[in-house]
Amino acid sequence: MANVVTPWPPVTFEERPWTSAAGYVSRTQQRRHAGPYLAAVLPEIAGAAVSLPPALTAEAEEAAQELVRFDTSISNTLGAAAQLGPMSAVLLRTESAASSQIENLTVGARQLALAELGEHSNRNARIVTGNVRSMEAALALSEVVDEGTVLAMHRALMEDSDPENAGRWRTEQVWIGGSNIGPHRAAFVPPHHEHVSRAMKDLIAFADRDDVPSIAHTAIVHAQFETIHPFTDGNGRTGRALVHAMLSNRRLTERVTVPISAGLLTNTADYFGALDHFRQGDVEPIVRQFVDAVFFAIGSGRRLVDDLRAVRDSFNDRLTARRDSVAWRIADAVIGQPVINNSYVTSQFGVTDVAAQRAIDRLVECGVLRSGAQRARNRVWQADDVLRALDDFAARIRRVPPSA
Repeated sequence: MANVVTPWPPVTFEERPWTSAAGYVSRTQQRRHAGPYLAAVLPEIAGAAVSLPPALTAEAEEAAQELVRFDTSISNTLGAAAQLGPMSAVLLRTESAASSQIENLTVGARQLALAELGEHSNRNARIVTGNVRSMEAALALSEVVDEGTVLAMHRALMEDSDPENAGRWRTEQVWIGGSNIGPHRAAFVPPHHEHVSRAMKDLIAFADRDDVPSIAHTAIVHAQFETIHPFTDGNGRTGRALVHAMLSNRRLTERVTVPISAGLLTNTADYFGALDHFRQGDVEPIVRQFVDAVFFAIGSGRRLVDDLRAVRDSFNDRLTARRDSVAWRIADAVIGQPVINNSYVTSQFGVTDVAAQRAIDRLVECGVLRSGAQRARNRVWQADDVLRALDDFAARIRRVPPSA
């Protein structure tokens, strides 16, 4: 029969013994979390057939082609490294921030920029900065997507917040939802830790295939990774960094990061629901989520780049300085790093403290920069127009209605 869709192998479950290590809990809680629990057993997918409806396959291929066009057009439009570099940086940070928002880790553009400087910032900003490092590792290592790549991404993400477990497969049972007392009432219990290494080897073998359409391939790798949940923490953010390693590996993106997590953020309930369907043997919803996320990411990414280019163009009208002045180079850089200090300028451009301060003062006089909160030491200056564009982008992706 034509167009028969082959079922995807579903997750099954095994009974595992449980001894609660919780401290003082009520008798009711003790009863709820006593005895064995069910943990997922993952099917091997290295050679599994990927069968999708023809219409969805066609849309996935179109999404892949649009990614290539976006990457090429942004590069061609911006041209010079002085323009492309900051835009690439801001798109990467935007994706990192959106990925963290999916897990309710929100941070404003100013706090994230302060964290990038190493200045005092809130906890969420430091966590998102770790996500930026994970994304950078994903792209740097994308030539070969293997277990070492995944471990390096996780190490970059977690080395500051959880150095003991960073870059190591988990050695304990984890679960999603429910209570921290035990896994019995969890929404999903990933495989027991003794199965993680085998499951990851199988996943990497699937990721190495070249017979699966790129977007569908990436979506399935991501969903299987989240189902394995190979780390004690940071699985969601590492799994979404893995998405970009896959896209780069397949040469769909080579110069800029497309904010796909922004597309997934438009309806997180559907995203998590698609992961549930995947575990039940239905691969279509997660592929659909990624196809839609790619198109949303391209549209929102173009608008963000256009907004930031307009901001940069406005600097040309305001800034009066010699063309070889470091002030012009700072004006390019603040698109990607909208909060700066004197140390940033001296290290980035190789100038003296005096020259750096002179250029900063010139940008303040022209209205490109504004002095941040006054303090005796470690003064910072910020580009309000850039911060506004970035915060507007974050607000737009949170406002998209669920039906979109």
